[in-house]
Amino acid sequence: MPALSPLLSVRDLAKSVPPARRLFGGLDLAVEAGELVAILGESGVGKSTLLNILAGLDDADEGEVLVEGVALGPLDEAARTRLRRERIGFVFQAFHILPYLTLRQNVALPLALVRPDARAAASRAEEMLGAVGLAGRGDGYARDLSGGELQRVAIARALVHSPALILADEPTGNLDPETAGRVLALFADAVRERGAAAVLVTHSEATAAVADRVLTLTAEGLVER
Repeated sequence: MPALSPLLSVRDLAKSVPPARRLFGGLDLAVEAGELVAILGESGVGKSTLLNILAGLDDADEGEVLVEGVALGPLDEAARTRLRRERIGFVFQAFHILPYLTLRQNVALPLALVRPDARAAASRAEEMLGAVGLAGRGDGYARDLSGGELQRVAIARALVHSPALILADEPTGNLDPETAGRVLALFADAVRERGAAAVLVTHSEATAAVADRVLTLTAEGLVER
C-alpha cells in the first residue's frame, strides 16, 4: 500500500516584499495528519506571511503549497475560498471578529457557510465558547470583550467546524497562562484525537513546547530545532 501524502506539503517556497527584500526562500515543509508544528522566528522574518500563503490568502513568488493533495496555486479565488471555508481553520493575529454579529454568530460562521442547520450550528458554537472559557457569553458582542477574550472567540471560530488544517498566528499572545494552557489543549485535542494538522507561529517558547516539532523560520527556510 502506498504511503499517504502529508496533509500539508510545501515545496521550495520563496517570498519577497517590496522594494526587494527576500523574506525566505527554499522553504520545504510536510505536516502529517495528527501532527502539530510550531514555527518560531524573529519579528519581520515573515511568519504571518507564511501562514497567509499556506491558507491561500497570499501567493508565493516561487514554489507550491498542497493541502490534502490539492495545489493552491492553480485554484481561482472562489475555489480557494471554498477550500478555506470547508477544510482550514485560521486564527488571525488581528482576530477579525465581526462587530455586528453576536459572539455565537461569529463562532458559528464557518458552519453557517457550509451547513444549513442553524440550530446545530448555534449549539456547536455555544459548546466551543464554553471550551475557551466563555460559556454563557454567546449573546454578547465584540465591543464587550477584552483583547484576550476576543482571541478566545477567534480560536473557537477556527476550531468549530473541525478543520483538517489549523493555522494559528500567535494564538496565545494575549492570554494568561491558565487560559493559554486550556487553548493549547484544544489545539492538541483537535490534532491528535481528530487527525487534523496544525501549524502555529509564535514568539512563545512555552507555546512551542506543546508541538511535536519546533522549527525556526529564517531567510533560507525552516530550520529544525
